[in-house]
Amino acid sequence: MLKTLKANLDAFTLILIAVVLIASLLPARGAAASGFELLTQAAIALLFFLHSAKLSRQAIIAGATHWRLHLVIFVFTFGAFPLIGLLLHPLLSPLLGEQLALGVLYLCVLPGTVQSAIAFTSLARGNVPAAICSASSSSLIGILLTPLLLMWLLDAQDAGNSIALVDSVGKISLQLLLPFVAGHLARPVIGVWVERNRHWLTGVDQGSILLVVYTAFSASVVSGLWHSVSPTALLSLTLVCCVLLALVLWLTTRLAQWLRFSRDDEVTIVFCASKKSMATGVPMAQVLFPGAALGPMLLPLLIFHQIQLMACAVLARRYLAGVVEKPPSFGTGDTLMEASGASPRKEAR
Repeated sequence: MLKTLKANLDAFTLILIAVVLIASLLPARGAAASGFELLTQAAIALLFFLHSAKLSRQAIIAGATHWRLHLVIFVFTFGAFPLIGLLLHPLLSPLLGEQLALGVLYLCVLPGTVQSAIAFTSLARGNVPAAICSASSSSLIGILLTPLLLMWLLDAQDAGNSIALVDSVGKISLQLLLPFVAGHLARPVIGVWVERNRHWLTGVDQGSILLVVYTAFSASVVSGLWHSVSPTALLSLTLVCCVLLALVLWLTTRLAQWLRFSRDDEVTIVFCASKKSMATGVPMAQVLFPGAALGPMLLPLLIFHQIQLMACAVLARRYLAGVVEKPPSFGTGDTLMEASGASPRKEAR
């Protein structure tokens, strides 16, 4: 067990934990906090600009014809997953406290991951072109759909934390969607440079996430985060994330089999519909929620993210073990995966 845990904890996860500890011990205050907030907004815009510039239009079109598969992933990501969060909320509020329970609700409405979903699909020899199309479209659609779903769920729970829809959509359009569109429009000019330097740009992506996490947790720590979140609540949250992931993995697997998808399509559905994006979720939370509320809203996502990487790495290897050893037959899938910036070896750690 310890060996498996060590094998799946990558450097970024350890750095992420270190950043949370630093923010807990040395949070940014006053003028420094204001400076970090401005820097964070710039980093978020850069992250979405570069992320969009990495997406090949050919990669998106290549898998778009498999509409039945994409519909299943879309409905589960933005329908079944939020419904699970809505049903669990009355149970989680007394167990975790209202703030962390709302954080789980926020986790459930997020879009799926892009790079890791594609990487695990490739590792398990699934339908890579379809994974690229589905994961990319999920990320784009989620920029606008996530705040709508969250507003509806908060209203349904009468949580007293309703999001001002017009204001939120305006902020997201300005800080996330506009850089995303600009990056894709700039791809003909900078696309070759972006693909040539995608390993260096991964550091920019991760650095942006770390900056947002530090800024978010600094504000929450100053507002008394660790006084309101006990070690018991943190342990309970970890167990909740494990149970939630196990449930969605089981449901997506059974759903794909019940609908008689091929083995390759089943792999794609499982890895694209069960995962939630930290690359989208962390910046979006910074736009949607005030500083003091960011920490509790992000804690479930940070924990779920690492658990999903570890669990999906094991699951991908099991899928691979069930395949007769032969050269992959993805056609252009490998090329498309490279265009998306995915790296199976790195993501599966």
